[in-house]
Amino acid sequence: MNKQIAFLGLGLMGAPMTANLARSGYPVKGWNRTPNHPGVRVAEFAGATIVSSIREAVETADIVFSCVGDVPDVEEVILGAGGVAESARPGTLVIDTSTISPDAARNIGEELKKRNLRFLDAPLSGGDIGAKKGTLTIMVGGDIADFEESKPLLEVIGKTIRLCGAVGSGQAVKLCNQVLASLHMVALCEAIALAKGQEIDPNLIIEVCGTGAAGSWALSNLGSKIVASDLQPGFAIKHILKDLRLVQDTLKSGEELPGVELAGNLFKMVKDLDGGMGGELGTQAMIRAYLEG
Repeated sequence: MNKQIAFLGLGLMGAPMTANLARSGYPVKGWNRTPNHPGVRVAEFAGATIVSSIREAVETADIVFSCVGDVPDVEEVILGAGGVAESARPGTLVIDTSTISPDAARNIGEELKKRNLRFLDAPLSGGDIGAKKGTLTIMVGGDIADFEESKPLLEVIGKTIRLCGAVGSGQAVKLCNQVLASLHMVALCEAIALAKGQEIDPNLIIEVCGTGAAGSWALSNLGSKIVASDLQPGFAIKHILKDLRLVQDTLKSGEELPGVELAGNLFKMVKDLDGGMGGELGTQAMIRAYLEG
């Protein structure tokens, strides 16, 4: 419990994870690029110390977590000027929980290794609900000794924690997860649209189908949000579109995933709504492609 923790990125996912670590007794320094983000207050209220620079966050840390956006964001925070690579002590373990490409994770791991820093890629699944409850699924790539060292902390923020292989393997499994998640959303929206067309209460679909072979996390957790017209993001459309782009980027020449293309097109339809602001909505807002498309 005496390990010093830094957490970089106090957004929708990072803030509750930081809060859970702080409430569990770990000394945590938190940093966010946008100082007035609501997540900063969430982390601070739970006991994290908020600092104004990456250097201040990581210079005394034993383990550094990051949770930001796309590949350029991760590279800037970890490898950029004033970032983790320049500021962390030799031997520090860096754990990136963002979703990026497997190749990007491997490149970051190699660069950190040159500076005597250790690295795990540890993308997450479970949305803001899982982040708040500490029930996330965490897919880890890296050295087994580093994984074992990180496990007590990962068990604070997650429930299912699996070492998937070498650095980059966590991201590879996460991309497979996003294929499943995106197509589950297609199935959920089409089932609800069909129910409405048949004058069946969509709540009945959630209650009955959720107990059988068609049950899924999306049906259980997001179906009721669709019925209630609650489209606020637990995971935003702009982020799933980024992830599906990463999936497409990993495909070899001639490989196709038509389901991913379909899901991407539906998410893009919603992203373009509201003057291009639809991407800020949660993934359950795909239902708008059926109602307004």
